[in-house]
Amino acid sequence: MIVGRDHRMETALLALAAALAIGVPAIATAWAQGRIGPAAAATLAEKPELSTTAIILIAIPETMVILGFVVAVLILLRTGQ
Repeated sequence: MIVGRDHRMETALLALAAALAIGVPAIATAWAQGRIGPAAAATLAEKPELSTTAIILIAIPETMVILGFVVAVLILLRTGQ
C-alpha cells in the first residue's frame, strides 16, 4: 500500500499520463487536419463527386482523439478516483 508522498506522486503521474493521452493525439489530429483540409477543398473544387471521400478523410484523424480519451478514462479509473 502506498501512503503519503508516494501516493500523491503516483496520482500526479497518472494525471499527467491521462493528459498526454489526450493532448498528443489532439496535436497530431490538428496537424493532420491542417494538411487534409486544404487538399480536400482543392479536390472538391475540381471533383465535387468526391465529397464523401473528403469527409471520411477529415474524420479519420478524429478517431485518434477519441481513442486517446478512452485511454485517459481507463488511466483515471485505475486510480480509483
